Amino acid sequence: MQSQGGFSGIGFLEGIKHFSASKWTSLTDRQKKYAKKAWRVMTYKWRWQIAMNVPYLGIFILDKTVPSVHQFDMALLSKITSTIPIPAFISSWIGLA
Repeated sequence: MQSQGGFSGIGFLEGIKHFSASKWTSLTDRQKKYAKKAWRVMTYKWRWQIAMNVPYLGIFILDKTVPSVHQFDMALLSKITSTIPIPAFISSWIGLA
């Protein structure tokens, strides 16, 4: 026997949309104004976060697709570990050993 929940007649995403729309209509104009301001601040910060991480995404993609980039990274790590004595237990934590 199937359960008859609140979202059983419609899809999950449609149920979420319906729920959020019903909650939005029950807000006062002042609450809607503050909710819109909060949403603008959050999305502004998300856009900056994405913009700041794009160069690292590019490096990650190049590291996976271009072998010479990965070899350069490994050569750089081996040079750093040879010139700076890092204890073995610390280097094993960061994946150098």
